[in-house]
Amino acid sequence: MKKSYYTQMSKQCLKAAAVFILSFAGIVKNVSAQETKIFKANIGLVYPLSTNGTHAPLDTNNLSLNLIAGVSSAEKGSSFAGLSNVVRHYTKGAQFAGFSNHIGTEADGALFAGFLNTYRSAKGVQFAGFANVAQNNVTGAQFAGFINTVKDLKGSQFAGFINVSKNVEGNQFAGFINVAKNVKGIQAAGFINIAENSDFPIGIINLVKNGEKSIAATIDDDQTSMLTFRSGGKYLYGIIGVGYNFKNKEEVYAFEAGLGAHFFQSKHFRLNTELVQGMLESFEKGEYIKSALRILPALKVTKLFEIFAGPSLNFVSTNSTEGLLLHPEGNRNVLHTWNSRWSDHRQTLYIGYQAGLQVVF
Repeated sequence: MKKSYYTQMSKQCLKAAAVFILSFAGIVKNVSAQETKIFKANIGLVYPLSTNGTHAPLDTNNLSLNLIAGVSSAEKGSSFAGLSNVVRHYTKGAQFAGFSNHIGTEADGALFAGFLNTYRSAKGVQFAGFANVAQNNVTGAQFAGFINTVKDLKGSQFAGFINVSKNVEGNQFAGFINVAKNVKGIQAAGFINIAENSDFPIGIINLVKNGEKSIAATIDDDQTSMLTFRSGGKYLYGIIGVGYNFKNKEEVYAFEAGLGAHFFQSKHFRLNTELVQGMLESFEKGEYIKSALRILPALKVTKLFEIFAGPSLNFVSTNSTEGLLLHPEGNRNVLHTWNSRWSDHRQTLYIGYQAGLQVVF
C-alpha cells in the first residue's frame, strides 16, 4: 500500500512538472485538473525520417518542421517545409513550403508556396509563385504568379496571367485573361475577359455573353478614320481599333485601345465616356502618341444602329514632322504646348472631337 501510494504520488509529481515546463514554454493549452492537452509537433527531414515516423500520415499536429517534406493527417497550427507539405485532411493556420502545399480537404488560414498550392476548398489567402488550384470553393483571396483556378469564389483573384472560376462574388484581376461564368464585381484583365454575366469588365476585349458588342466607324479632328470593336457589360466596355489618317502622307496607319463607360442609359439615349491611347505610324522614324478623354452622347436610331458625336480632351506627344503640323502652336483649339524635358518630343494639350456610327449586337 505504502509503495503504491508513493508510486502514484511520484507519477503525479512528474506529470505536474511536465505540465509546468510545457506551459512555461508556451506549448500547452487548456490545462486543468481533469485534462491536459499536450502540444503535438512533428520535426524531421522527410517522411518517414521524423519524430512521428511511419505513423506521420495518421497524426494531427500543432506544429510541423521538415527540412525537405512533411506528411500528416491534419495540421492545427503552422507547418514549414523546404520542399512540400502534404496534409491528407485539413489545415488550420499557416502552411509554408519552398515548392508546394497539398491539402486534402479544407485549408483554413494561409498557404504560402514558391510554386504551387492545391486544395479542395479554402478560407483565407493563398500565395503561390505559379498556381493556386482549388477543386471547390474559396472564401478569401488567391494570389499566383501565373494562374488561379476555383469553382466558386467569394473574395478576389490576382494572377500574373489567368484566373479561372465558375461563379465570383468579388473581383478578378489578371495580367492577361479572366474566365468566369457569373461575376458580381470587377473583372480586370490586361487584355481579355470572358464571362456569361459581368457588368464591370475592365479589359481591351470583353466577351460577355449577356453583355454588348459593337463595331463602329469613326472620324476625328485629325482626319483619322477608325474601325473599332467595342465590347463589355452593362456599364464598362473595352475598345480596340485600326484606321487610316487622311491628312498625313507618311504617318497614316492608326491604332487605338482603351476603356469606356455608359452613363444615363435609356431606351434611345446614353452618354458614353472613353479613355483611349492611340498612335499614328509610318513604321519608320518619328512617333505620334495621343491620349484622349472623350465625352460622346449617343442616340439609338434603331435596336442595332447607334450614332454618337462629342468633344475630346487630347494630350499628344510627338517628334515627327507630320505630327508637329497636325496641331501647330497658335491653333485656336490648342490649349498649351511645351517641349519635353526628357526627350525631343513636343507635347500638346488641345480640344478635339470624334463622331461615329456603330452596329450593336
